[in-house]
Amino acid sequence: MYLSLIISILLNCLRLGQSVTDVDCPTLANSDSLSQTQLIDRLTHDCRYDRLERPTTYTEAGARLPVDVYMRAYIYFMQNLEAHDLQFKIYALLQMRFLDPRLNFRNVSPKRLQPILGEQQLRDSIWLPHIFLANERDSSILGTTEKDILTSISPDGTVIVSWRIKATLYCWLNLKKFPFDEQHCSTVLESWMYNTSELVMHWEQKRPITYDPALHLTEFVLQNSWSNETVINADLSDLRHGAFAGNYSSLSFTVHLNRVVGFYLMDYFLPSMLIVAISWVSFWLQADQAPPRITLGTSTLLTFITLASAQGKTLPKVSYIKVSEVWFLGCTIFIFGSMVEFAFVNTIWRRKHNVPVRKLNSRHILKSTLSPHLLRRRSHARSRSFSGIGRQTDASSLSGNVPFNNYLTVNLPINTIREGQVMPATATRPLPLPLAAPNRSSVHMLTSSNRKLDVTFVESAFGTAASATRNTMAATSMELPDFTSNSTHNLLGGEEFSHEEQIASTGWTTLTPQEIAIWIDSRARFVFPLAFVVFNMFFWTFVYCI
Repeated sequence: MYLSLIISILLNCLRLGQSVTDVDCPTLANSDSLSQTQLIDRLTHDCRYDRLERPTTYTEAGARLPVDVYMRAYIYFMQNLEAHDLQFKIYALLQMRFLDPRLNFRNVSPKRLQPILGEQQLRDSIWLPHIFLANERDSSILGTTEKDILTSISPDGTVIVSWRIKATLYCWLNLKKFPFDEQHCSTVLESWMYNTSELVMHWEQKRPITYDPALHLTEFVLQNSWSNETVINADLSDLRHGAFAGNYSSLSFTVHLNRVVGFYLMDYFLPSMLIVAISWVSFWLQADQAPPRITLGTSTLLTFITLASAQGKTLPKVSYIKVSEVWFLGCTIFIFGSMVEFAFVNTIWRRKHNVPVRKLNSRHILKSTLSPHLLRRRSHARSRSFSGIGRQTDASSLSGNVPFNNYLTVNLPINTIREGQVMPATATRPLPLPLAAPNRSSVHMLTSSNRKLDVTFVESAFGTAASATRNTMAATSMELPDFTSNSTHNLLGGEEFSHEEQIASTGWTTLTPQEIAIWIDSRARFVFPLAFVVFNMFFWTFVYCI
């Protein structure tokens, strides 16, 4: 009796266990009559579906195949590159597609032809590959009340997941030709957990990357873009995939951006050209006008430095030289050069001695201006050498031997001659025609510092003439350049000899410091603009042709 009771109890327990098992794993029969939520609940029930395990497919030989994940990206907004932070922002719609055979409901619900759609709840109930942005600094899924995630399950088990993201991505910028640069910024997608033996990522065959037609950038122009598939080898030195080493699938798309230079041309380059040109106004001011020329030079230099510093605040501090810095250095040199030119001509203007010049050309004027003391010492040496030659020729002239280029030394009585005094007509006689200056009668030039020995004056003083030596002495009449007088006058007429006439008659002329300063300023008015044009030619050729 007790034995039959025990057996009946065991049978009842078995029946109860079978009924509990049927309740825990719901059947898929009559799935056409089920709602989408009921069908998904039965397909993803724990007795049939494991969210921690990836979909598994096998080859005919029984080998396990990796999951193929296909990606597509739609870019509908892109923010300008932030050069100081080396980053840019994108707003995009990412879409991935893969096949999960465990979610195939075509056989259990043949009348259901449309895919099952859902949002966050559906996404949380199925397995999804973990894909991350490898070069992100910050990212998030967009949404107002709920995250913008759309999940679709087709009757054959194809899963499509789309989500809207906002991402701040790192982009290394090459600023060597800033602001005429071109940048290439990439967005990199990689598998986080599964290596290539478990998961392989691909771009969709048709239009993997698309852009919103209304997409515009304020500072850049989107030239083109391209996509790429590659494999990343991760080891202990690269832990962006956690602590797992191996080969991981990676997708990337790169945008080619050209910077629009209109803003920089109007706000930096053209104003800097005008500032440099304004600094040249000082060349039209007199060299002794120190206050206006110093004010003009310093104000233009400080204005340009302020303009350049405001433009460079948005750039990172890099170790190489940028094109904008070359322009800044060139313009600074021109502005600073105009100030140095003023200091130079102002120093010359304040000199007290005239400058001897052999010829009226740039080389001789600059050489005489830069080394006046050297020329003065040379002229004194010539004076002493000529006096020595005169003493040696006295004996030879008395003996009747008249050598070539003989110099006459005569001891005259000492008479005081005042500056500007005109010699009497009886004491002077006109020189022969070969000795006369072009288009002028020969006169004796007497000032307080012009030491010139005229043979005609010697002859008139003694009343003798040596016809055999007159031509030689006249041809070699000695004139030393005047280094201290401010003007040379014709004592008969009070006229001033021109520099060309002085050079024609003596081979030397003198320029006042004021004349040299004015001459340098007049040359600077053409040299500085011409040099700046040449600098611009080289600069813009390098920018657009190299």
